[in-house]
Amino acid sequence: MPSFKLGRVTADIQRELSDLFREIKDPRVSRLLSIVKIDVSGDLSYAKVYVSAIDGPEATLRSVKGLKSAAGFLRRELGKRLSLRKTPELRFVADDSIVQSAHIAQIIDSLEDEE
Repeated sequence: MPSFKLGRVTADIQRELSDLFREIKDPRVSRLLSIVKIDVSGDLSYAKVYVSAIDGPEATLRSVKGLKSAAGFLRRELGKRLSLRKTPELRFVADDSIVQSAHIAQIIDSLEDEE
């Protein structure tokens, strides 16, 4: 049986984190940062957040370092905004899927131009 609560909590965490990213004042965190995917453990203890910056992989890695240092702040604010018994521990992972998809789109466009 699928866990609908887990899906709802994941969507709530993604919505609130994307809002909280705008409040972080760390200069390492890119303003063009997006959440690609969130994996929440079944007992809601951990949340692995995959992030990607449009600026490129270097900006993504810098942003992950900034987010790791702000993880306590983000977890506290997430706990205030969501009424959960246990607020998950946040782990941030750099993901370059946005850059890869832009590269694939560029290749497809160049193939269409050749035809």
